[in-house]
Amino acid sequence: MIDKSKEKTDFVARIGNWDNFLAAITIVVILYAILEVPNFASTFNISQAVAGISERALIALPMVFLIIAREIDLSVGSTLALTSVVFGLMVQAEFPLYAAIPLTLLAGAACGAFNGVLVTKLGLPSLVVTLGTMALFRGIGYILLGSDSINDFPDSFLDFGINTVGDTPVPWTIAPFIVLAPMFAIALQRMPLGRRIYAIGGSPEAARYSGIRLARTVLGLFITSGVVCAAAGMVYAARLANARANNALGIELDVITIALLGGISVFGGKGKLTGVLWALLLFATIRNVLGLLQTGGDAQGTVIGLLLIVSLLASNAAERIFASVRTHYFKTKTSE
Repeated sequence: MIDKSKEKTDFVARIGNWDNFLAAITIVVILYAILEVPNFASTFNISQAVAGISERALIALPMVFLIIAREIDLSVGSTLALTSVVFGLMVQAEFPLYAAIPLTLLAGAACGAFNGVLVTKLGLPSLVVTLGTMALFRGIGYILLGSDSINDFPDSFLDFGINTVGDTPVPWTIAPFIVLAPMFAIALQRMPLGRRIYAIGGSPEAARYSGIRLARTVLGLFITSGVVCAAAGMVYAARLANARANNALGIELDVITIALLGGISVFGGKGKLTGVLWALLLFATIRNVLGLLQTGGDAQGTVIGLLLIVSLLASNAAERIFASVRTHYFKTKTSE
């Protein structure tokens, strides 16, 4: 009887968590959209919805690592804009793509390293540092390009931003995320790096005393964030054929909402990419439905802000409820 109780309790523990709850909500919302929202299930709309989430999906990967490690990067949108400007200027100067792309990634790495050095070497809070560089990086973009935009890119680059993979509705712009997401998931869940990140987020002092090189790890996370933001900047430029200093305004709010909605604890040390993937899908669906219903940008921003607050409240409350149910279930069965 005890073995059966443990087996049933393990089953309850597997299904009674925030990831599965979020998956159920996402499926319900998608079914509603398919049945009730005109044109939602069309091939063109699905392709556009996936393309529209491409940059946010990419940036969410390093953001998850940073939040788990009790850090944050509010400059992701500005890094995206600045690196798109850098890429556009190099293309305008007739740099070949095979040179412009790695140099843009290096520019992103420099932005991330600047954030990381201020946080790890000077001991400044990442919230304050990246709030400052959010304005600084975008300001540099305006210095380099002003209020102009660059719209002339090679055809091969624009094809990447417009075309889909074969005859499928999957746009090429989501391909970098599809490649990187498994790598980030394996690094977080299966490699020593992931254990170090969780340890830092759980207790930075304990992690330091256990021999983890905290500063080096956090610096590496900020550099990774910068590189991925640069990749997102090029994806953005390819998708919209546009490089300018005001690209991706407010994208940092979307990315943080996706991470927290996906079950990543704002206090660090907790969360998995599985929930973030469901949050991405839910976020993309809600954004797309609001667009199809001709909801204005301000109203969409209100919805995203409410979603951020709900994600903060609901994920913590849900985990407590699930834990209570599992405990009660276990006690009930063992008493029999």
